[in-house]
Amino acid sequence: MDWEELRSFLAIAREGTLSGAARRLGVRQSTMGRRLAALEDKAGVRLLERTPRGLRLTAAGEAARAEVERMETAALAAERAVSGRDVRLEGVVRLTTVSDFAAAVLMPALAALAARYPGILVELITDDRTLSLAAREAELALRLARPRGQSLRGRRVGEISFGLYASPAYLAAHGAPGRGDGAGHRIILARDDSGVYPETDALAAMAPRAAVALRTDDRASQQAAARAGLGIAVLGHHAASGNGLVRLDSAPLPAREIWLVQHKDTRDVARIRAVAEVVAAQIRAAAPLFAGGVGLDRL
Repeated sequence: MDWEELRSFLAIAREGTLSGAARRLGVRQSTMGRRLAALEDKAGVRLLERTPRGLRLTAAGEAARAEVERMETAALAAERAVSGRDVRLEGVVRLTTVSDFAAAVLMPALAALAARYPGILVELITDDRTLSLAAREAELALRLARPRGQSLRGRRVGEISFGLYASPAYLAAHGAPGRGDGAGHRIILARDDSGVYPETDALAAMAPRAAVALRTDDRASQQAAARAGLGIAVLGHHAASGNGLVRLDSAPLPAREIWLVQHKDTRDVARIRAVAEVVAAQIRAAAPLFAGGVGLDRL
């Protein structure tokens, strides 16, 4: 059986739709349909069936998925073993980071990298989801928590401090909140309340009587909402700097560690190591910005 057909089957099983699987693998939806049909024809059995909620695995498909996932694990391990011996300072490095790091912090580092190593192309993935380094969704990750998993290697490169921010227009309309219970004010929170965002959980706890103006896990949207006067937001000081927002007096908010993470099998890949060193140096240089010591109006 063709590995691309098996890989496509696995993507469809995970996504539940041909379109979602096509986006995942970067091919056309019609290609995914052809590959699935070819695989089922070779197998002589239906692997997926259509339902009102999308494509669902049949009993044969469930059995096949377990075997294909084992093949995928072996293939990825082989790929990492081969790439781990790549000593060229050229090629693609996929770097994933939280959305507000890219514009506020990383661009000077990427400019310096391009000048020093013109053969290295960085694909920057700004996504608050935790992408899999083992599955090669990215080679490097900037995360706001210590990495878990024996196959991951991480180093702490900094710390982010947070503050409460609002626009001048919001403060003119509602006044400064002070240290009360938030009555008469509007706040911007995350959708995920499972402890993933301790800084926004702290805002909810300190202002229990405030109205929730917006819930979003996207940090850029939280910042934009605060700038538009929608309410008070918890922002990293680096994200609020230079955006015309006013920092409010408040009780201390939880800080977050910044970790630079990669898979252990790629630690000797020259191009990945080069990107990691430049990014780590930039994060350390931005320590005053993360601490809130630069470019902020304060109330």
